[in-house]
Amino acid sequence: MIEKSKKWICVFCGSAKGAQPEYAAAAREMGHKIAAAGLGMVYGGGSIGLMGVAADAALAAGGEVVGVIPDVIVDCEVGHDGLTELCVVRTMHERKAMMAERADAFVALPGGFGTLDEFMEIVTWAQLGIHQKPCVLANVGGYYDPLLRFLDSAVDGGFIRSENRGLVWVAQDAAEALELIERAWRVREETPSHDERLDELVK
Repeated sequence: MIEKSKKWICVFCGSAKGAQPEYAAAAREMGHKIAAAGLGMVYGGGSIGLMGVAADAALAAGGEVVGVIPDVIVDCEVGHDGLTELCVVRTMHERKAMMAERADAFVALPGGFGTLDEFMEIVTWAQLGIHQKPCVLANVGGYYDPLLRFLDSAVDGGFIRSENRGLVWVAQDAAEALELIERAWRVREETPSHDERLDELVK
């Protein structure tokens, strides 16, 4: 049974484990620390790659884990059958909207196109004022250094405002990511209200 009162962290990460063992170690640490802190984890619902590593670690530590996966990729991402709850949706858009709705913060571990798509969309929603939840990039082993340089370049090029660049918080590991999130939650006891008309943009 899902506990509604607890806070939930959405974890975006790869359906592969990546070339470096530190990526899987970071995913394992993220899942464990989320559960140990009494938080719930929301993620893409897969049982493979970093997705599976993070979910299994959270479950092993006694945490609640909710997966959200489109029916068309249940097989290729091997939907996890041991979760607290697995939500099978129709489209990728529904997947992202449901994860965003159920989460109180977002963390991106190393990953590929899908991870970047999910994280950048959620940052864009923050820029538009659709939500005011922390968005943290876990820059494990410097994996996201090139992306961070690009974001800085986009500021210099006049495409991203410096205040919006600040919407992407950077942590080096799971412990720092959770520390940044907890700090944000302490400053803001609840998510501030926003213009409900903007919700139409994510339907």
